[in-house]
Amino acid sequence: VQLQASGGGLVQPGGSLRLSCTATGNIRSIYRMGWYRQAPGKQRELVATLTGGVTNYADSVQGRFTISRDNAKNTVDLQMSSLESEDTAVYYCHMMTTSYFNYWGQGTQVTVSS
Repeated sequence: VQLQASGGGLVQPGGSLRLSCTATGNIRSIYRMGWYRQAPGKQRELVATLTGGVTNYADSVQGRFTISRDNAKNTVDLQMSSLESEDTAVYYCHMMTTSYFNYWGQGTQVTVSS
């Protein structure tokens, strides 16, 4: 199983970006897909997850980020709006199967700066 993330880049404060992640390979049943991030010098943290249609967001992104999933295509997207400098980090796509195996994407850099 591989997770391929795309869509990162440089954006000004207040701007928007959309991240996309596609899962390929011998995929069994997917229990959860989501996004995590890791800023320099900090631990990796949850950004948003989707579990059976139920969304979960970090308090810091609630109301600004929206996670969505296409079950047929095994993709999960993260629409990010009103970006702040504190959102600068490497964003990782994550997938958990119903057997609780975890898979991670390679990470995509998001930089919010003027």
